[in-house]
Amino acid sequence: MTTEHHFTRRDFFKLAGAGAALSAVSKVALAALPDIVSAEKANTQAPLHPATGRPYQPVVTLNGWSLPWRMKNGVKEFHLVAEPVVREIAPGMLAHLWGYNGQSPGPTIEVVEGDRVRIFVTNRLPEITSVHWHGQRLPNGMDGVSGLTQPAIPPGKTFVYEFEAKRAGTFMYHPHADEMTQLAMGLMGSWVTHPKNPKLMAVDRDFIFLLNAYDIEPGSYKPRVNTMLNFNLWTWNSRVFPGIDPLVVRKNDKVRIRIGNLTMTNHPIHLHGHEFQVAGTDGGWVQPSARWPEVTTDIGVGQMRAIEFVASELGDWAIHCHKSHHTMNAMGHQVPTLLVVKQDDLVDKMTNLVPDYMPMGETGMAEMTDMANMMDMPLPENTLPMMMGKGQYGDISMGGMFSTLKVRDGLAKNDYRDPGPYQHPAGTVAYEFNGKLPVANSQPAPKTTSAVEVQVRRPNGHDGHSH
Repeated sequence: MTTEHHFTRRDFFKLAGAGAALSAVSKVALAALPDIVSAEKANTQAPLHPATGRPYQPVVTLNGWSLPWRMKNGVKEFHLVAEPVVREIAPGMLAHLWGYNGQSPGPTIEVVEGDRVRIFVTNRLPEITSVHWHGQRLPNGMDGVSGLTQPAIPPGKTFVYEFEAKRAGTFMYHPHADEMTQLAMGLMGSWVTHPKNPKLMAVDRDFIFLLNAYDIEPGSYKPRVNTMLNFNLWTWNSRVFPGIDPLVVRKNDKVRIRIGNLTMTNHPIHLHGHEFQVAGTDGGWVQPSARWPEVTTDIGVGQMRAIEFVASELGDWAIHCHKSHHTMNAMGHQVPTLLVVKQDDLVDKMTNLVPDYMPMGETGMAEMTDMANMMDMPLPENTLPMMMGKGQYGDISMGGMFSTLKVRDGLAKNDYRDPGPYQHPAGTVAYEFNGKLPVANSQPAPKTTSAVEVQVRRPNGHDGHSH
């Protein structure tokens, strides 16, 4: 991740504006539109500091980016393109989704309270769409409910939404046209309206991401859009661990994390090592006197929460959904429970029929992490092991909705690069008891290797790396 943002072509590419889906737009109309800017990669981009318009403190979109704009006669203009995209869920797995401007979720839109905003939405999907600006106060005809408040946007057409960003807060955008299909395909994005006064409720680091879910069978690339509850991939911004980037902060930074939920169930998000306050919802900011302390906050369907805390404790702290099956990847819902069931005879019989058969579940599912790192473990095409992360002390038996809050001393203000594993002071790591306690303050630190890469076993046997 870069520490500054200049929107070079390494990070983004501009689409030429041709193509079948845009052919229905006249050349005169196309020339009047803002440039289409599209993200190439699924890594976290550095914050977009405003070059025009009113100042604000930008957010950092986890495994995402913010959409540039142009100023025209005092109006902030954006261009969103709804289109098929290929999203890397984690190294070793790609998904054919629908998104905006090259990625799913689409780019975060950042504006300032009181801005006049104009969004051009071009539809490059094979069916109609619309955009609902979830949580915004705006004219009814700009609310984005196809058939009710506007005609649907046909394929190949560009519609214009224009309204004033009336209140500061955290919002999202998504379709209200064939909504179940389009959300299941990943069509969504985040929106932040900053307060007029950039010093109001200021924090040092401000993160945002959406909770979403997919049902992608091993060996396939496209989600099953009629799944209602039994999803097998629980994601943050369409990524699963270890593909989810860490949230990197300086010690004693005041940190805000904004989280929106566009899945079909609630998610209790839990942060280790710190307590936080629930500071905002998509309905507005909670007055300081009314905020309440938590270490877990439940985020319901269609809700957003903003949590705030001071990152006072050094270390690599887990942050994850506390529904345990949401911290696994590529789950099979028909797998029987085989705890303490001896499978020796079964293995011999099965390997005669299926040479690559491997038993699992006899001692629990943590063994899946070991299997994922074995050179000869066969996997179906385009899928992921249930648990596949590695840390400095071995396997991290997690996947899905899981990442780390990395608190460090001495980081530069805009440095979001992964600092590597935390180097624990001597005497501060849990250890095996051998019958004696060490002399106080003299416990040696366990021997570890230096920085360890997270390694993901690709189905074809090659390694992918995510630092």
